[in-house]
Amino acid sequence: MSAIYTVLASLLVALNTLAGALLMLPFALIKFLLPIKAVRALCDHALNSIATGWVSVNGAWINAINRTRWRVSGLEGLNTKSWYLVISNHQSWVDILVLQTILNRRAPFLKFFIKHELIYVPVIGLVWWALDFPFMKRGGAATVQQDLENARKACEKFRLIPTSLISFAEGTRFTPEKHTAQKSPYKHLLKPKSGGVGMALETMGDMFTQVLDVTIAYPNGVPTFGDVLAGRLSEVVVQVQQLPVPHNLRPAPDQPISPMGLQRWIQRIWKAKDAQLEQILSGGRAQAAAPVSTPETAPETAAAEPAAETPAGTEAATTPSPAAAAQRST
Repeated sequence: MSAIYTVLASLLVALNTLAGALLMLPFALIKFLLPIKAVRALCDHALNSIATGWVSVNGAWINAINRTRWRVSGLEGLNTKSWYLVISNHQSWVDILVLQTILNRRAPFLKFFIKHELIYVPVIGLVWWALDFPFMKRGGAATVQQDLENARKACEKFRLIPTSLISFAEGTRFTPEKHTAQKSPYKHLLKPKSGGVGMALETMGDMFTQVLDVTIAYPNGVPTFGDVLAGRLSEVVVQVQQLPVPHNLRPAPDQPISPMGLQRWIQRIWKAKDAQLEQILSGGRAQAAAPVSTPETAPETAAAEPAAETPAGTEAATTPSPAAAAQRST
């Protein structure tokens, strides 16, 4: 049965991506040929709406093929008219699907820093370019400066339309081998890097409504994209902490952020996140959050309601707020 699911899901992914790219193409061309602020804003709204529909279709087939138990908390009060800086741990390509699914139509379309080589991926590379995803080369000193300039230009474009910008602060996917090689002080995380977060804050710090500190866990083992296609995504836990942007990380125009202050802030978040992951993966329970039927159609209920599993097989996350101490930077 998993082989049939894989074939059907792969076909749906291909058709959905091709359809989305074809719908985006006219707006991408107009944006390229007429780089006028008003025209660009209209095109960006259209492109983001198409991308949101693409994510909705992906969420539909994921929920249809996988009998996933979703435990999600911390989404109360989010809206699509704000700007969010999203910081998350990173274990698998599935993380991106999870983030897109839970934030879809609750927050602005999610964008992230990606490797420059991926711009050449057929169809999807064009989509990423049209949506202004920042492409990073990650090479020598000259390349680093070019990457920073590219990121700065991309972030400036995000000021025109509400955006959720994500940074996987670890810079790569977690593996036991990388964890050992780094001698990471965290049990479930790699050492965080501040470059992407710092660039976003220096460019858009005055725009961000909140920081969304997202912790993703897979209690039954980290899945691959192939597992999702085959219907083997069994359980996902997502805990979102809504944090303010610290005042000392909202720099004046053309002023850099204190690297030491930024690093201390991220390290405090990471320490709390590691504790969250330990509790989740050890089967700990904590304060209840709003129950959800699926990530696409979660009802808005009070966070104080007790978590209860729904007929669809999903339930609210129950977790404490160890990251609350990270709400203020030192």
